[in-house]
Amino acid sequence: MMRKKSRYALIPMTVLLFSAVVSLSPPVFASDKLSQTEVRELRQNGTILSMESILAKTRTVQPGDVVEIELDREDGRYVYEVKLIDAQDRFHKLYLDAGSGEVIRQKTR
Repeated sequence: MMRKKSRYALIPMTVLLFSAVVSLSPPVFASDKLSQTEVRELRQNGTILSMESILAKTRTVQPGDVVEIELDREDGRYVYEVKLIDAQDRFHKLYLDAGSGEVIRQKTR
């Protein structure tokens, strides 16, 4: 009988520990994709640069034909991901800080 009581005594402690872990965890988003409304607001309040500015910066860093551009949230900041193909038919991916236009990283294949 004593054994049964001690087993049930652990339930509140387990629930408390689980609650603490969940409340301290960073928020997880189902998707870091932004809605049109969010993008418009970010652009209007100056948080992100215009796509035209990002494309101009991209072309100075890596000339080529832009085939895709996305705006995402990564590690708490907004990032433009620009995909392009150069004159030698190589595929490039540039990640630019959406607020400053700074190149964060670049991949080529």
